[in-house]
Amino acid sequence: MDDFGLDVVDLRKSFLAPNGDRIEVLRGVKFSAKHGEVIAITGPSGSGKSTLLHLLGGLENADHGTIQFDGVEVSNLNSRKMAAFRRRQIGFVFQFHYLLPDLSAIENVALPLLIAREKRQYAFSRAANLLEDAHLVGREDHPISHLSGGEQQRVALARALVTHPRLLLADEPTGNVDAVIAEELGKALVSYARNNGAVAVMATHSASLASLCDRAYVLEGGRLKATTDL
Repeated sequence: MDDFGLDVVDLRKSFLAPNGDRIEVLRGVKFSAKHGEVIAITGPSGSGKSTLLHLLGGLENADHGTIQFDGVEVSNLNSRKMAAFRRRQIGFVFQFHYLLPDLSAIENVALPLLIAREKRQYAFSRAANLLEDAHLVGREDHPISHLSGGEQQRVALARALVTHPRLLLADEPTGNVDAVIAEELGKALVSYARNNGAVAVMATHSASLASLCDRAYVLEGGRLKATTDL
């Protein structure tokens, strides 16, 4: 792998349709990414972008192929070890924020650290710093339902970053926000990866978000094709 943090080889995934047909979604995906690199995965809806991110994050199992991150063959981890790996190493940002509505903004952000049994004082201090970086000072104690869509997505990004992840996976992270917030979120994702030596993989329909990345691929026919046409 040399200095590659993430190395994906011949990744394949299929699903069984209701009529009994098997649908091949990924047909031999292969790519690598160095620490500090940001990769964009583009392509039409239904091309398999979300499936690819789910496999990278251990949310689904591949039919074939390998995923290695920092020398660990993630695709071979059992469920217990995979859960621990996700908690320590991976940050997820989704199109729909999946925040807990009964918790405040700062409680949502601190939650992954509390689950990891970090000290409460550290968890809330780290969460407060990230919310400050996200320009949400004064909104920390507001219930999620009292925040705008853009503010909620900023809280979701802060939650993804609170554990200092080494692998950042973002699935249409700017799909439900306006252009100004989208640019802000995109730059924050890219900045985190580059400044912290993390690998970031982003699935997106946004040409402007893809243009911020170091490399972009199109997922087409179940395979990745490099592109410079952003």
